Amino acid sequence: MKKNIAGTEVDVNEEGYLTDMTQWNEAIAATIAVEEGIPTLTDKHKQVLEYLRQQQSAGVALTIRSMGKSNVVTVKELYDLFPGGPLKKSSKIAGIPKPVGCI
Repeated sequence: MKKNIAGTEVDVNEEGYLTDMTQWNEAIAATIAVEEGIPTLTDKHKQVLEYLRQQQSAGVALTIRSMGKSNVVTVKELYDLFPGGPLKKSSKIAGIPKPVGCI
């Protein structure tokens, strides 16, 4: 399914997650963040997004627990940065598939 995000035509699934990581850029991330209730992406947000993208590229399964052990962000910080479903929201903004453990 196609969707126009930040002036770019991208492929998304039925939940709005990008299906092609290579279509992602910071403008797309900022637009998705606003849609998810995060008005501004701080440097800390961007560190988390970059880490998620690196882990996805490496084929690592992502969990809240693994994020807390990442030395990028604590579990509490992750919840503060991405309230209301931190791993689900951060993954969507990072342009990677929804983690398997997310409902």
